[in-house]
Amino acid sequence: MDNLIQLYGTLIGWVLLGFALGRYLLPKKTSLYIGKFLFWFGVPLLIVASLRGRDLSGGVLVAPVTAWIAILVGAAFAWIWIDLGVTDERLKSFSSGIKFVDRSGGELAVEDGTAVRASSWSNSTQGSFLLAMMVGNTGYMGYPVILSVVGKEYFAYAVFYDLLGSTLGAYGLGVALAAYYGTSANAQDQKKWWVNIFDRLLRNPALWSLVLGLSISNVKLPEIVEQVIKTISIPIVPLSLVMIGLQLSQLPSIRKWGQAVTCLIIKMLLVPLVVGTGLMFFGVTGAPRLAMVLQMAMPPAFATLVIAQAYNLDKDLAVTSLAFGSVGLLFTLPVWIWLFS
Repeated sequence: MDNLIQLYGTLIGWVLLGFALGRYLLPKKTSLYIGKFLFWFGVPLLIVASLRGRDLSGGVLVAPVTAWIAILVGAAFAWIWIDLGVTDERLKSFSSGIKFVDRSGGELAVEDGTAVRASSWSNSTQGSFLLAMMVGNTGYMGYPVILSVVGKEYFAYAVFYDLLGSTLGAYGLGVALAAYYGTSANAQDQKKWWVNIFDRLLRNPALWSLVLGLSISNVKLPEIVEQVIKTISIPIVPLSLVMIGLQLSQLPSIRKWGQAVTCLIIKMLLVPLVVGTGLMFFGVTGAPRLAMVLQMAMPPAFATLVIAQAYNLDKDLAVTSLAFGSVGLLFTLPVWIWLFS
């Protein structure tokens, strides 16, 4: 209970500080600068520091496998929901002559010349729905939560889940879906989206820090080096939460809340419950399972908005999913801790 109260104080306090600074004091580009620092230096250093002296044998490899299972299960639920939604509109159209948009984005003819209404499941909306549901904020939000709830002993599960699961999912399957459902401003880039995937992954310093951290996890370093690594890594967690607050303060107006809520129910409730329960049948229980369930239950990542903007997906849905998910995490965390502790 004390750990949960401390976690809430950390999450709410630092995020609200960032939100207030971003809304009333700091320039908009501040979050960009902080994000670059965390991307290139902060998070890699935190990964190396947290992997020092940890037992990384065998079992930790279940984390990326679980991450991909969660992504695919969530995608399946999302596609089923989208199909049901479109089918429902088509059934209504037979009786009321409602116009809707097909998968290619074109409008179908009005029946009997009656009043028309656009479908809520356009091509770009389907892309944003799938993207927000699949890609969670398992880094900047997930790391602080895992460190507070599960501790450094099992932090490697969070790192493997994030880097080999969420990151690959975002810039692999996520970009592929964005290219399929959306349109890039640069046609040449869209044709070579697979090249961009490898470029993004190879230039991700967190992946290289994972390799470094694994290589030196049990290598004895000079005491002064150990102390420097630990000291410098301390402010990384609060700084990442402040950055999330800064980014939330810059989100535009909230729209399409109905579809966003549906997306978050799948992403933050249904998938963790189904996959987390399934892990029990494969002998994965205790703290490792809790660490992975908490990663599954993270709100959509800010990368979903970046990808949505790059490929002209539904930005309103992406923004609303981010905002609602970040708030919803405060209500879902106790549920997962209670169910899977």
